Amino acid sequence: MGEIIAFKRPRPKAAHKGRTLCNSGFHKWEVTAGTPFDVKSGKLVTRYRCPRCGATRTEAR
Repeated sequence: MGEIIAFKRPRPKAAHKGRTLCNSGFHKWEVTAGTPFDVKSGKLVTRYRCPRCGATRTEAR
């Protein structure tokens, strides 16, 4: 007799693995504390951080 393979539906967590919002480019940007100053350009710099994945970005005003 051959082997019997159980065909189970994948759980939603397993079916969507690797397709998170941050990997698709949809970060949840939040402003971090403090207002650093960029000396070279003479502007205030705003720092953003994504709480889900920890990515950071900066934006000059």
